[in-house]
Amino acid sequence: MDLRALRYFTEVVRQQSFTRAADTLCVTQPTISKMVRQLEEELGQTLLERDRRQVRPTDAGRVVFDEGEALLAGARRLSARLAELSSLEQGELVLGLPPMVGAARFAPIVGAYRARYPKVALKLVEDGARAIEQRVKAGELEIGVAVLPVDTSVFDTLEVVCDPLCLISPAGSRWRGVASVTLTMIAAERFILYPEDFTLSHRIAAAFAALGQTLDVAGRSAHWDFISELVSAGLGVALLPRSVARRLPADAFEITTLAEDALNWHLALIWRRDGYLTHAARAWLDTTRATLDQTKG
Repeated sequence: MDLRALRYFTEVVRQQSFTRAADTLCVTQPTISKMVRQLEEELGQTLLERDRRQVRPTDAGRVVFDEGEALLAGARRLSARLAELSSLEQGELVLGLPPMVGAARFAPIVGAYRARYPKVALKLVEDGARAIEQRVKAGELEIGVAVLPVDTSVFDTLEVVCDPLCLISPAGSRWRGVASVTLTMIAAERFILYPEDFTLSHRIAAAFAALGQTLDVAGRSAHWDFISELVSAGLGVALLPRSVARRLPADAFEITTLAEDALNWHLALIWRRDGYLTHAARAWLDTTRATLDQTKG
């Protein structure tokens, strides 16, 4: 079985589109279509239901997708283990990073890693924390940044951030001069939130639901700078991590600490407890620990 054909097929299923899969893989759509047809002929099964709107896997396609993901993950591990024999003189590390985190927070770690291991290609892949967690679990990513808590029977973790959330409101709002707020105090506000599949969005909604409150959501975005622009425009308020809130211009916003510690933004590097870590990944963890120790000192 051609692993390239299998990789093309799994990407088509993931994207539910030949066009988007071709864009992601940087190949032409006819190339993907041809490889998928060859895979179907080799297996003697129809793997995809094709219509104008989207592409869906058949029952056989779902089996091939699940098993194919495992095969591709195994192939990546094989390549990685062979590459590391050069003692980090070559190789690649792909790190999953939520958009809310931003590369700037990890800039000191990235800088230190690049200085120590200049021949290792470091790639940052943006996705929601919950999606990153699933991709690390599936073996698509070796290391990612996720929001704690995670299943510690599946993952090992290294905490890198612990931030309280802050209420962000337009300058001159009724929260001006208020030192801290509770969820009950702000339950009547209209909110600019993150996408529904983001861990922090889910936790905020669950916290309000536990109080018997339903969130009034005026809009959603994965990017804190756009969220702040919507707040500045008067569309609603937002809950942002303190480290993110501090990047906002002080004269444009009222920034008020949220009293509930249970909603603190805990970020950690995660990796599979039973998985193999390449030398590049282990070096990233060592560099992260050293950089964090320097920051604390």
